[in-house]
Amino acid sequence: MSEIIIAPSILSADFARLVEEVEEVLNAGADWVHFDVMDNHYVPNLTIGPPVLSALRKSGISATIDAHLMVSPADRLIGDFIEAGADYVSIHPGTTENLEASLLRIKSEGAKAGIVFNPDEELDLPDSLTEIVDLILIMSVYPGFGGQSFIDTSLDKVEAARTVIDRCERPIRLQVDGGIKSSNIGEAAKAGADTFVAGTAIFGTSDYAATIKELKQKVAEANDA
Repeated sequence: MSEIIIAPSILSADFARLVEEVEEVLNAGADWVHFDVMDNHYVPNLTIGPPVLSALRKSGISATIDAHLMVSPADRLIGDFIEAGADYVSIHPGTTENLEASLLRIKSEGAKAGIVFNPDEELDLPDSLTEIVDLILIMSVYPGFGGQSFIDTSLDKVEAARTVIDRCERPIRLQVDGGIKSSNIGEAAKAGADTFVAGTAIFGTSDYAATIKELKQKVAEANDA
């Protein structure tokens, strides 16, 4: 199993002190920073754009940042987020006319490419895509808002994605996003996930270090079981 990655979603952070919040979760043991980018078109909410990511980089944040683009058309923003400093850019199949070309563009511009599947979408991962992608993101809530409850049936899709990854023998990270907390992160790990997005479960607590430590411990226990 790959290294355990905890990626706090800044959608749940205090935006009035965003740099400090990001620094605090990273100092508390977080591994990545997760950007939920919404356009009030593909999903019914409006969040943040490339200038926020660029500002974090300019403030000295050097950790891996993965940008989940819930926007349509995605191609309009891919280059802007990479230029702003995104290490990973993940897109939804329905947000681009040519998914393979968009994923290849992400990689050609210097970032790693991710593909996202919503709870009601079939896991469609032909070899032509698994030869390109660096990350598969399984949504365990419907995209659009933070604080939703984990959809248990998403675990079947995580298991299926893990089978695909193991078969293709490429270092593809398997990320789960939505309703992740200490009571269910172990089940997601057992299903095969190695990268976990958590928003409210981290930023909604008073002790980031204790929370992140508990999340990682639950994953380690699940992997050892």
